[in-house]
Amino acid sequence: RGCHVVRIEMCDLTNQQDSPPIESQLVRRLLGGQFAITAEVTPPVSAGSDELLAKAEPLRGIVDAVNVTDGANARVHLSSVISAAILNANGIEPVVQFTCRDRNRIALISDLLGVGAQSIHNLLILTGDDPTVGDQPQAKPVFDLKSHELITIAHKMSQDGIIPSKSVKMTAEGVDPNTRKIETPPKFFIGAADVPTVKIDEQWLVGLRKKKACGAQFIQTQLNYDMDNIRAYANLLIEEGFTENMFFLIGNGPLPSARSAIWMRENLWGVVVPDKIIKRLETAKDSKLEGIKICSEHLQELSQISGVAGAHLMAPINVKSIPASIEMASLGNRS
Repeated sequence: RGCHVVRIEMCDLTNQQDSPPIESQLVRRLLGGQFAITAEVTPPVSAGSDELLAKAEPLRGIVDAVNVTDGANARVHLSSVISAAILNANGIEPVVQFTCRDRNRIALISDLLGVGAQSIHNLLILTGDDPTVGDQPQAKPVFDLKSHELITIAHKMSQDGIIPSKSVKMTAEGVDPNTRKIETPPKFFIGAADVPTVKIDEQWLVGLRKKKACGAQFIQTQLNYDMDNIRAYANLLIEEGFTENMFFLIGNGPLPSARSAIWMRENLWGVVVPDKIIKRLETAKDSKLEGIKICSEHLQELSQISGVAGAHLMAPINVKSIPASIEMASLGNRS
């Protein structure tokens, strides 16, 4: 019979023991056992770099790396790949986000090579939001790859120096998957997302195990302002062995107002904001300052929780409050 295309399972569900690239400042901090902090910016709707750099500049030297989102909320923004290259060229270490929503595997793998050629190491690989909720609802979703498949490809590119192929070749032993050798392999530190849980859920457990097995080395979680919830989550991570070779950064950030907190809790999947936090914001004389205080308190608590390697701070309309939150937390020298 003639050769034909088959589906190749891209994840063997074995524990990954590969060393992350020490060229990354974020990696060095995590390997050193220090509490790491990343923050997130949404690239502007702009064909210039000035607006992006203005957004990221307050975070310079304050956080260990800056995430640049990839079409967050299914809305058009400056490319995450280009944004990451701009930040990197200007001395701000990026975490470049890749979603599986908008590009097929040819484009995604090509962009991964492009990221590697820019000496960018940190990746966060996501599925991506439904296009119908964004500003281009007629956009056709691609989803050629699932997030764990793209994690596997990035891992093989980095650790093995190859690009897995979906085509096959016939050998004396049967059918083998083709691979393509990369002349200069990238050095990736690969991240994935998670939503903190307080008890074992089989779907959660299988999903996180798959991400780990496919090559994810760090996790950034959705926003969660319930520290009891996070302690329970961290205990589960330790009990299930996830923290042995993965780093977990818990989602947090300075909330600007009670109204904003309520909106996020009601409209963003997985976000947890307890009533007591909303009450503090409602009764505060200065809700923005109170949000900074809450974030700083949580950073202090997170730094003391076993199994938590750091925090990932998200404040789309309040980025300038992130440095104040970190400074108030008194977590020591960030350099």
